[in-house]
Amino acid sequence: MRIQVNTDNTIQGRSDVTAMVEEILRSKLAAVSSTITRIEVHLQDQNAQKSGPDDKRCMVEARLEGLAPLSATHAADNIRSAVSGAVDKLRNVIDSELGKLRGRR
Repeated sequence: MRIQVNTDNTIQGRSDVTAMVEEILRSKLAAVSSTITRIEVHLQDQNAQKSGPDDKRCMVEARLEGLAPLSATHAADNIRSAVSGAVDKLRNVIDSELGKLRGRR
């Protein structure tokens, strides 16, 4: 599973953020990692220098073998919560798609 993390220019500590994102992805997607070829994560601070509720946004896109890309988005007060929420939603989407495929066989 290849992981690519993209951030906008307002996200600080890119190497620390990348390590945290990879840790969350590997722990939450471990059970389905064999079907995932690539994951792209896009992090954005929607209000830039201003503070506000749910201003950190995470979009996660997973590419699975033989399927169209699947994605999920979540906004939260901090980057960790945004990533965790988006990965939880993505896991639900992946489980649903894989369940549909198993039902067809």
